[in-house]
Amino acid sequence: MTNKELRIKAVEARMNIVKMTTAVQGGHLAGSLSCIDLLIGLFFNELRFKADEPEWKGRDRFVLSKGHGAPALYTVLAMADYFPLEELYTLRKINSRLQGHPACYKLPGIEICTGSLGTGFSAAVGMALGYKLDNDGDKQVFTLLGDGENDEGQVWEAAMAASHFNLNITAIIDRNRYQIDGSTSEVMELEPLSDKWRAFGWNVVEIDGHSIDDIVPALKKSRGTRTVIIAETTKGKGISLVENNNAYHSKPLSQPDSETALAELENRIKEIENE
Repeated sequence: MTNKELRIKAVEARMNIVKMTTAVQGGHLAGSLSCIDLLIGLFFNELRFKADEPEWKGRDRFVLSKGHGAPALYTVLAMADYFPLEELYTLRKINSRLQGHPACYKLPGIEICTGSLGTGFSAAVGMALGYKLDNDGDKQVFTLLGDGENDEGQVWEAAMAASHFNLNITAIIDRNRYQIDGSTSEVMELEPLSDKWRAFGWNVVEIDGHSIDDIVPALKKSRGTRTVIIAETTKGKGISLVENNNAYHSKPLSQPDSETALAELENRIKEIENE
């Protein structure tokens, strides 16, 4: 896909996230909006997979370590034809395959259950070690973490292990500078974040997490390496009411606000098309 097509697809994904979370009045809205450009760039440009063959042996692996961003992942999986778009509206409902956090025993395209922060990244490191032991050096493990997730000691233990075993793995940090209890600087200062990752033996790339022009080459160059992509993002990106508004960390829009947001996103698609 061209970068322009990816940008449009990212806005369409935002619309799906708004529609699904509003319809069921549940799900983590703002953090899903901050990471959706990253997931679109990954799934529709770099990640090797077959939606009609989820267990394909030649696939790369993706782990959503910030499991509360499930609406973003479910949207991308549906848009990639893992399951029908209509199923998005079953989010968090009884007996739905779309649990509040990703469940690998429920839905194709989910490599492992995530939600307890830090464990997804650790599992991704284990997958990368498995590929190395199997001499599958052409396969890459990708994983997405929240920046607040970097408060977890388990993240740094896994980062140290990945360096020690010289693994091929790409960690993407959704650096939106908020977590559930407030700003990351107030809860637990992360800076100097890039230097910390370098000290643990990782190649560090800093990008605009909403720029497809930044995202696509960063992901491509990370293949075959141990790289952390620190993506500067805006929580709630794309919707004026939600941007940098931590009240929407785990709160959906009302129906009237949803209609306003969708109109805003529709206008954004028109702007991109007319560029």
